Amino acid sequence: MSPVRRIGRLGRRLARRPAAGSQILQPVAVLWLVALWVLLWGRVTPGLVVSGLLVGLLSIAMFPLPPLAIEGRVHPLAVVRFALRFLWDVVRASVQVATLAFRRDQEAPTAVIGVPLITRSDLMLTVVAEVLSLVPGSLVVEIDRHDAIVYLHLIGVADRDAVELERRRAQEAEARMIRAFGSPADRRALEAGGRRGAGPHDPTGGGRGAPVGIPVPADPPPPPAHPASEGGTTG
Repeated sequence: MSPVRRIGRLGRRLARRPAAGSQILQPVAVLWLVALWVLLWGRVTPGLVVSGLLVGLLSIAMFPLPPLAIEGRVHPLAVVRFALRFLWDVVRASVQVATLAFRRDQEAPTAVIGVPLITRSDLMLTVVAEVLSLVPGSLVVEIDRHDAIVYLHLIGVADRDAVELERRRAQEAEARMIRAFGSPADRRALEAGGRRGAGPHDPTGGGRGAPVGIPVPADPPPPPAHPASEGGTTG
């Protein structure tokens, strides 16, 4: 076999090989299924653990998880910063939601906003959505995987300034996660300072409006008035 063909076959093998770290999801899923099996039975015995292991292995064999690239490495200092800010966001949002709950005089304003993200990693996109949903008063209702946009339902946003503030907070949370354990590609995109997606603006009353970066068109001007003809038509 010629060297060119050998190089070609080696390249095809590497292309079919799953990304480094993706195989760890299979045993983790099995362990999770074993724990769920034991919780469903309500007691821990050797027989239940073995049967749960068999059920988990059978489930993974019949319904294998798709390969998922796990890239990047953990940066301890950035992880601490992310954790502390996340705890602060949870406390702050909890106080705000509790305040709204005790206000009987008016209904809490809500909104659904689109938040363009930097990452295109499925794993990071999932983690970002989970973290945003854990903050009281915000809930991810939809994810646009193609354009990397998460749609958040928010409580307590009174005007457009509050909407934009929440959008910036969500994007800053993603930036902290990328600095903590993001992939090299996400870190380069973050340093470049550009968002890869564009999500819809959101009026304060909820619902989707014009896309980010595209101005809302103003009402068209009235058509010019045609002057009345004088003296009829000329021959």
